[in-house]
Amino acid sequence: MPIPDFQTIMLPLLKLSNDGEIHYIHDAVNELAEEFGLSDEEQAKLLPSGQQPVFYNRVGWARTYLKKAGLLEDPKRGYFKITDRGKEVLADEPETINMKYLRQFPEYIEFRETTRDTSEEEIKEEDLEGLTPEEALENAYQRIRKDLSEELLSYVLRSTPGFFEKLVVELLVKMGYGGSQRDAARAVGQSGDEGIDGIIDEDRLGLDTIYVQAKKWKKSSSVGRPEIQKFVGALHGKRAKKGIFITTTSFSNEARDYVSNIDPKVVLIDGSRLTDLMIDYGIGVTSRTQYELKDLDTDYFGETVLEE
Repeated sequence: MPIPDFQTIMLPLLKLSNDGEIHYIHDAVNELAEEFGLSDEEQAKLLPSGQQPVFYNRVGWARTYLKKAGLLEDPKRGYFKITDRGKEVLADEPETINMKYLRQFPEYIEFRETTRDTSEEEIKEEDLEGLTPEEALENAYQRIRKDLSEELLSYVLRSTPGFFEKLVVELLVKMGYGGSQRDAARAVGQSGDEGIDGIIDEDRLGLDTIYVQAKKWKKSSSVGRPEIQKFVGALHGKRAKKGIFITTTSFSNEARDYVSNIDPKVVLIDGSRLTDLMIDYGIGVTSRTQYELKDLDTDYFGETVLEE
């Protein structure tokens, strides 16, 4: 049979997890391949990139969307488990579960609105015809990147304070601050007085100093203007001109308006921007595959091309 699309896989995947146990994604792929009657050749068929089997990729996406809807959860990397909501859904004996079905869940709606997902399964044919190949590729890239960003943030939120401090140090060093990682680690996290978590050199020569504060807060809360005012007060106390405030949550509008009209210069990095920087600088992520777009080099052919 043809390899099923990821929406077709959703209901069987949820049923597979209905025993309440923690399941390993690799085992689930094998079980589902047997259930769908896929041949060895079909199971081995790779994506165009040649980096991952098609069926494995589709099972992974089915798990992702079920998780976004709150039907599955991931207790640890590479594993998944059914939630109470997932059990309630199966108790209703749905004929199918697809992206349209998942719209009844607020978390899924929020996820779709946040990511502005434009999956090919839901794009109208005329919309596809209106996209250039580069635009279609960029839409897919941004969708994958947004999903990765959310997954990264969930892991950061579950990390220990010590690991979060290490992550901040590594990111700042990758961005060119603090000299070596050893020097930066000695500076960030050591002070903690007057509302400042650390001090880091702006460049390797230490010509200027930046004060850093990092707060690992849950997404349900936000950093308001009072917290930023405390940080700015600490900067004034040190006669510092630059500061970076990093958080895993968001900043209120009042906090952002406040820093736009003050001296010293304060840069606010929220959870979304933090994970974007982690992706850009290769912190906590690994490259799966790369695509290189090329244009015709007409200079190479010069005057050798004959007129038609």
